[in-house]
Amino acid sequence: MFQFILAFINLFFVGLLAGEEFVIRLGVRDTLLVLDDPSHIKLRQALIRTLRVLVPVIMLPAIISGVTLAIVDATSRGCVFSWAGAVALLVFLAVTMFGTVPINAGALEWNPNVPPQNWKSLINRWESLNNVRCLLAVVSFVLFLVSAALHFS
Repeated sequence: MFQFILAFINLFFVGLLAGEEFVIRLGVRDTLLVLDDPSHIKLRQALIRTLRVLVPVIMLPAIISGVTLAIVDATSRGCVFSWAGAVALLVFLAVTMFGTVPINAGALEWNPNVPPQNWKSLINRWESLNNVRCLLAVVSFVLFLVSAALHFS
């Protein structure tokens, strides 16, 4: 029963994380591109302020439950998928902490009317890293779904 509850919690949070990343990647990105530069920066800064709270609230339980599930699930038919899902989440965390977070921290300091000269290259770097994050989140969700299907079938 413990493993079932843990798998449920994990799928809930990893699903939220994958969904949030998917929407940012496919829903928000193109919207920002049609704005003038000051509006783009202001909206990006507002998103950073909101998502720097929301994403960790979703990400940390996803990672904790994912790693815990991989450890607890060590002998089931789906254990390889649980471990792969947990590794994907840990790589997601590393890309976040060492990639997007520093760019976001700098972006919060930008003056929307006089941004730094390299702001577009920084945004392009962030977008590339976010592509990786989105892929990792969605792949992790699929891996945990397969693990649960194998374990509970």
